[in-house]
Amino acid sequence: MFNISLPYRLELLPVVPAFHRKARKEKDLGQGQLVYYGPSPAYYGIGEVKQIIDGFIAVDFRGTGQFGVHEDVFKPEYLIPIPQRTLGML
Repeated sequence: MFNISLPYRLELLPVVPAFHRKARKEKDLGQGQLVYYGPSPAYYGIGEVKQIIDGFIAVDFRGTGQFGVHEDVFKPEYLIPIPQRTLGML
């Protein structure tokens, strides 16, 4: 097992499956907003919305999660915005 030190306390982010009501609600995601991958926050880490194209959202995670992903594209229901008040705890 790898002992990786992650830059954020990702265990504080709630897991939100894509089929959950919170994931399906309309989100106002915009460029520069901080988000995380709802079904498993630790996998991707915290990312910044870079671009929205035809209903898909490109996010730059900068390798902040266990998988070391830098950029990926998602449907909106997989991304959860991080409230400003929560960011200070992470």
